[in-house]
Amino acid sequence: MSEHTTCVVVGGGPAGMVLGLLLARAGVEVTVLEKHADFLRDFRGDTVHPSTLQLLDELGLAEEFDRLPHTKVEQVVIPTADGNTVTLGDFRRLRVPYPYIAMTPQWDLLDLLADAGRREPTFTLRMSTEMTDLLREDGRVRGVRYRTADGDTGEIRADLTVACDGRHSLARRQAGLRPREFAVPIDAWWFRVPRLPDDRPSALSPHAAPGRFAVVIPRETFLQVAYIGRKGTDAQLRARGIEAFRADVAELIPEFRDRVDALRSMDDVKHLDVRVDRLVQWHVDGLLCIGDAAHAMSPVGGVGINLAVQDAVAAATLLAEPLRNGTVGTSDLAAVRARRILPTVAVQTLQRALHRGFVGPLVEGRRAGPPKPLLALVQRLPQLSVVPAYLIGVGLRPEHAPAFARRAPVAG
Repeated sequence: MSEHTTCVVVGGGPAGMVLGLLLARAGVEVTVLEKHADFLRDFRGDTVHPSTLQLLDELGLAEEFDRLPHTKVEQVVIPTADGNTVTLGDFRRLRVPYPYIAMTPQWDLLDLLADAGRREPTFTLRMSTEMTDLLREDGRVRGVRYRTADGDTGEIRADLTVACDGRHSLARRQAGLRPREFAVPIDAWWFRVPRLPDDRPSALSPHAAPGRFAVVIPRETFLQVAYIGRKGTDAQLRARGIEAFRADVAELIPEFRDRVDALRSMDDVKHLDVRVDRLVQWHVDGLLCIGDAAHAMSPVGGVGINLAVQDAVAAATLLAEPLRNGTVGTSDLAAVRARRILPTVAVQTLQRALHRGFVGPLVEGRRAGPPKPLLALVQRLPQLSVVPAYLIGVGLRPEHAPAFARRAPVAG
């Protein structure tokens, strides 16, 4: 079976859903393919940054988002040796409409975007539909082949294919695009513990000790923990077993001693193979890569989703008109990379510097916490906390909804 659409988006994550929604609001016929039957996948990035919150407002979706379960993170704090804390990043200092990071399950955000998309007549979301191959003719990508969960196969021909299928992108690989990879000294393990009434709900709380590092992320009914250790040690960590892991966590975060038993086995600890890479060229004729398919980010700073969403907004802004006119070409696709490459390189450069100067030495046991000069500086000049808050929460080039995509709030 062969079908046709103007734009086929491979992957229903934040970048794919935002791009699909915005293009549909421009009147572009767009089909989003998502290989899973639903969005209920845990231990994904669940941060919605100030710039993304403002985008949702511009799209008329802020009130709907506000009804979703979420917590507001207003600060990034670091514990000091004397038992106090230092505020490294203070989102409350930002002069933006939403001076905080909203922590909400990613499936709820994706469902919200999907519902908004379905209100547009040119939007189609195909769940349980996995891209299996690219269609090519005359040296140009002309769409995709797909397979459904029932085993049915077909083709969707399209003027443009956009790869939003993540850091292991099949579309990118089949297009022959290979990323430049950067050395990364860390991996991450995600788990959750119960949240108690006296837990501080409004701050991201890093904890550091020689050989490991953790960030506690407040959620509405539990605490999510990103445990950072040396790259390549997942097998060793699992071989030691859950009792040893519980002891490590309790030593690193003493207030968790009475709740680490919530980790029943190492199956409750999810491993993330941390990568930092970047395509030199984000496109071939007929295909564009954005988000993690174009640039995998470290979890340091939690900015990957924000950058992916910004890519999607830029792509929709630049490509809506040529897609409507049937004139989209390689120069249009190159313009997306040209617009987004500076913030991408800047964030990755900062992350790599943090890997070398802080996180790497810490997980290698050469440092027990943040550099003392840094702590002294932010203690002496607390107003500097706006700088990391801006880099994390807003970024160097925040994108705003194009005029064709803006809507009044949907009545509740």
